Amino acid sequence: MGLEKEHSGILDINMEKVRTILTHTYPYPHEHSRHAIIAVVIGCLFFISSDNMHTLIQKLDNNIKWWSMYACLLGFFYFFSSPFVGKTIKPSYSNFSRWYIGWILVAAVYHLPSFQSMGVDMRMNLSLFLTIYISSIFVLLVFHLVFLGLWYLGLVSRLAGRRPEILTIVQNCAVLSVACCVFYSHCGNHALNEKRLGRRDSGLFSLWKKGETSIWLSKFLKIYEFKDEICKSWFAPVGSARDYPLLSKWVIYGEFSCSGPCESSDEISPIYSLWATFIGLYMANYVVERSTGWALTHPLSVEQTEKLKDEQMKPNFLDMVPWYSGTSADLFKTVFDLLVSVTVFVGRFDMRMMQAAMSRVHEGAKEDFLYDHLSVKDHLWFDFMADTGDGGNSSYSVARLLAQPSLYAFNDESLLSLPRGDLLLIGGDLAYPNPSAFTYEKRFFRPFEYALQPPSWYKDEHIAVDKPELPFGVSELKRYDGPQCFVIPGNHDWFDGLQTFMRYICHKSWLGGWLMPQKKSYFALQLPKGWWVFGLDLALHCDVDVYQFKFFAELIKEKVRETDSVIIMTHEPNWILDWYWDDVTGKNVSHLVKDHLKGRCRLRMAGDLHHYMRHSRVPSETHDSVQHLLVNGCGGAFLHPTHVFSNFDKAYGATYEMKAAYPSVEDSSRIALGNILKFRKKNWQFDFIGGFIYFILTFSMFPQCNLGHILHKDDTFSGHVKNFFSTVWDAFMYMLGQSYVSSTGALLLLVAAISFVPSKVSRKRRVAIGVLHVSAHLSAALILMLLMELGVEICVQHKLLATSGYHTLYEWYKSVESEHFPDPTGLRTRIEQWTFGLYPACIKYLMSAFDVPEVMAVTRTNICKNGLNSLSRAFSSLRIANYKSFTRFHIKEDGDLEVFTLAVDKVPKEWKLDPEWDNEVRQPQMASHNRKYPSKWRANAFHQDPINTVRIVDQFEIQPTYKLQVAAVNGSMSH
Repeated sequence: MGLEKEHSGILDINMEKVRTILTHTYPYPHEHSRHAIIAVVIGCLFFISSDNMHTLIQKLDNNIKWWSMYACLLGFFYFFSSPFVGKTIKPSYSNFSRWYIGWILVAAVYHLPSFQSMGVDMRMNLSLFLTIYISSIFVLLVFHLVFLGLWYLGLVSRLAGRRPEILTIVQNCAVLSVACCVFYSHCGNHALNEKRLGRRDSGLFSLWKKGETSIWLSKFLKIYEFKDEICKSWFAPVGSARDYPLLSKWVIYGEFSCSGPCESSDEISPIYSLWATFIGLYMANYVVERSTGWALTHPLSVEQTEKLKDEQMKPNFLDMVPWYSGTSADLFKTVFDLLVSVTVFVGRFDMRMMQAAMSRVHEGAKEDFLYDHLSVKDHLWFDFMADTGDGGNSSYSVARLLAQPSLYAFNDESLLSLPRGDLLLIGGDLAYPNPSAFTYEKRFFRPFEYALQPPSWYKDEHIAVDKPELPFGVSELKRYDGPQCFVIPGNHDWFDGLQTFMRYICHKSWLGGWLMPQKKSYFALQLPKGWWVFGLDLALHCDVDVYQFKFFAELIKEKVRETDSVIIMTHEPNWILDWYWDDVTGKNVSHLVKDHLKGRCRLRMAGDLHHYMRHSRVPSETHDSVQHLLVNGCGGAFLHPTHVFSNFDKAYGATYEMKAAYPSVEDSSRIALGNILKFRKKNWQFDFIGGFIYFILTFSMFPQCNLGHILHKDDTFSGHVKNFFSTVWDAFMYMLGQSYVSSTGALLLLVAAISFVPSKVSRKRRVAIGVLHVSAHLSAALILMLLMELGVEICVQHKLLATSGYHTLYEWYKSVESEHFPDPTGLRTRIEQWTFGLYPACIKYLMSAFDVPEVMAVTRTNICKNGLNSLSRAFSSLRIANYKSFTRFHIKEDGDLEVFTLAVDKVPKEWKLDPEWDNEVRQPQMASHNRKYPSKWRANAFHQDPINTVRIVDQFEIQPTYKLQVAAVNGSMSH
């Protein structure tokens, strides 16, 4: 033990740690390139010293134009890459966008004078990287094809049959190429200029020999000498071609040393040996893992096992729908489905008529639409929510609140306990953007099943033939004590002609732990104390059909008493939308309310608008209009503004005033600024559409050949600015006068901008708003176009661009290659013959494709010299998951209807398994609504969980019709 302590020190090795590193496994397929990435980054940081930055600041031209160009470049590229910073975005084409932006940035920056001032020639690094990268991909693809061929023939283990991921190959090739470039940049030919070290002097720890501590310290402080020592000690050549006769016939690069006249050398290039070493390590590692099955059978480390377990213990919620994505196939499908539904399903075949016809065939037709099993209760709690099925986090937050046995929420300074509703009413738009099996199951059913699990015996694929399908031991619907759910369809549910809605709502029995007795898309519920709920199906015409009207009219005549009170539930709040669009819709519904119910409709509630607003009738002599108008579409979808509707005050011939809004009008106005500040961050896919529009507006103005007056040295800063905007105006006039394509594009954009302005706005204001909108876009496009032209012009004048032809980088590399990497065996010529010319051609055109600024500058110069003949809804954009709510009702024993709207300001984004749910003791076949903790997931942070942040944003009471009638009689008698 004493000896061990005596020899411990800086080189003491923890063998257990080494064993862990050597035997550490990675998820299949392997990810060992992660260590290579770390090594390359550390190497780069080591070789780039503060001396380089000092040189950059000293030697860079003091002219402000270079710093301005750097600021513009970095600012623009940060703007374009900002949506990707700090998060992984799906689908995978976002990765292409991310790498493409980085690619263009590097290509733009390497032409600027910073690297030349630092003594670093980026052309060598870029050209060498692209050459090694293509060569590595080619070699590894051939290796994998050969290996798979051997597996197919049975010459290697059957466990090796799984094909490698292409991304793994590409990643390893990129890391390998960067490592070789880093070595060449900082060592180059220096390792060959010195005599190769003997065996006893080489090795990883040669600098730490005893008695040389002071020498090592001095070398460490002299960083350049230390780097040279590393290059000579660690990256020295492994031998000459004479030492490897077989290899000398195949060596690609034979670098030479120049001490005096340059002579060819048969030394094996250090960069080639490094590349060959990495390639060999990859192949050996791959063969060992695949041939032995070690990567498949070796157990994961404790850390990886815990990480995998944590991933499995999180809900796989879908993100909110990207409504402004120019690349979403779902949105194009939605538009197509909408056109088909309007012209075919609703126009010529209405599912509501089919439901009415099928019900008349069977006896007791009204049983399919009328449900009175809840009317015998003394009192009743029930909930209303709408517009769920968008983001998983927001939808689950609302569903979690609905599922709790009771909620505790503050109203002013008092804490109220609100029991779970026996009945859940959902006001349409169950899944976005279109109804399909995928959206219904993933966006609608999954959050509710997590919040309140269906019975253990229930199967997802089960089709309900004879509803209601009650649990075992329950003889009739009146005796079922669990929560129930009734749903009406919204406009999004009608996009496929109501097919998915019928299959998942009318032909299934359970939404999570809520029983669905419903058989048709519209219904009537008779509730206690003379209260009714009419759930109307407005389809895509914003009105009920004649058969539906007939059902409710006869029901009012036969069942609804003069003293009863009715709540009408629709998907669209036509009272406020008609006011906004200056339109008249829902004439059949209005006829039903005014001429049939005659004042018995105490409340109308709807979703569709994703906010909460309540308007109450101003006391007047008119009694046949609705007393309260309630909109609550905060069930999980993106947020809509409230300040846009703050002036609404008339409907059904009566005057209304706004009593509550969530979010408040002030908060809504503040959030609206996010359309300017956060649009791209939330809707980065819109770049495809915006880029295409800007290209149409400006492409005919390229190139701007006469920009000398802007860059005139004698002008002041104000003169430069004046000349710049004068050029912008000239480009605009050219577009109007001579560019038919750009002027047509601007005109079409103007028409679209005007058409998107609400129709209730006067024609003059619509035109003015449209002109301002298009002017802003046109100004931005022209200014960006001119800034890019100025940047290219400055680089051309300083001979940083357009110094030769389109293949400048490749031609430069060919000259360097022939000088530094001679090919005495003629291998490159043979490879060119074997690949039918693809070997140099691929590298040549890849370098041109990479060097976009050079291609632009050369093209621009050619056009300027010789002419062209020388060539051959607003808030939805924010996808706000916050501000979610639902409304809870309570029919009291005295008949009054209490209304509570509960809201959550901020929706959690991270969830974890609720330990109380997991540890709760439950009996077999126990219904989930009887559990104390019914929801599976809770927020990661306790203080962010919806149960702990829910609050009451509106509370009021509605008196039943008979009380109002008594009050009216008493009032008339007193007079």
